[in-house]
Amino acid sequence: MKTSDFSFELPDELIARYPTPQRSGSRLLILDGVSGKTTDARFMDLLEQVSSGDLLVFNNTRVIPARLFGEKSSGGKVEILVERMLDGNEAMAHVRASRSPKPGQTLSVAGCVVEVLGREGNLFHLRFVTDEALLALLERAGHMPLPPYMEREDSDFDRQRYQTVYAEKPGAVAAPTAGLHFDEPMLAALRNKGVNMAFVTLHVGAGTFQPVKVENVLEHQMHAEYIEVDADVVAAVKAARAAGKRVIAVGTTSVRSLESASQSGEIAPFYGDSRIFIYPGYSFRSVDMMVTNFHLPESTLIMLVSAFAGQQHTLDAYRHAVASGYRFYSYGDAMLLTRPQVTGLSADFNAPQESE
Repeated sequence: MKTSDFSFELPDELIARYPTPQRSGSRLLILDGVSGKTTDARFMDLLEQVSSGDLLVFNNTRVIPARLFGEKSSGGKVEILVERMLDGNEAMAHVRASRSPKPGQTLSVAGCVVEVLGREGNLFHLRFVTDEALLALLERAGHMPLPPYMEREDSDFDRQRYQTVYAEKPGAVAAPTAGLHFDEPMLAALRNKGVNMAFVTLHVGAGTFQPVKVENVLEHQMHAEYIEVDADVVAAVKAARAAGKRVIAVGTTSVRSLESASQSGEIAPFYGDSRIFIYPGYSFRSVDMMVTNFHLPESTLIMLVSAFAGQQHTLDAYRHAVASGYRFYSYGDAMLLTRPQVTGLSADFNAPQESE
């Protein structure tokens, strides 16, 4: 399986650099994973595709203003992107500078000293020396970490729109973008129809935008992301299945959360890091339908979608979306996917590191 097998041509003008005026005002492409049939719709039409008793599973992570600008002791400019907050005002972060800082060096950011404690791969271990909590410092001085393909600076507007309306637990450096389409009236309409809802947490990392650099898909190593799937979610999934209803994941992050919690064959509570890598051939255990945005060519996300709805069906749907002028990526339009009921398939994956 080659990375180039997941490529498609995307005109630059279809990259959505700003959202629609209304969250639920985007378009929706419905893809039947059995037949490959596509249907053009509006996002509000999702209401007609779900039934009373179905379970929608959302990711309630909250995007933090994770990008900071400062300088080294030498005066050189430095940019920090916090990847993960740790205890004691410490963090793992990406650091961009003319020369990478060394352990023991200090940086000056937002009026405080930042000590470089060490390095682990592409990430730097930093300590922010201040009486202010790290999250408070980020809220005061940080910038929203917009994806690089938006090619613009963030604004105050993004603090609200690059965030789901149900965001609760801070820790993500990228939004779970499928959830950006849901506003309060849409959520109320779903509840009124009898659709149930559950919330997992996956703190999306910057690695979600990293390209797959190997040609053989099986050689790719996934980045780790922290996941929480609690007992209430597990009970809700089991209840939906017992009633013959569908589990509908909102976003690839919700899919990865539910599937990470289901690797034993049956879903169970899960707290910890996961490196699960889903690509064609994977046998889904807990997800029946998925809402997602359109993803980058040759990315792990389009591989996940291809695993869900079929590789050829997915690529054909993407070509249809391009020809029909759909908006792509984080602030773009949405897809609703069903999957064929395939059994007996499996795939290698980077297994969850920790669970309970």
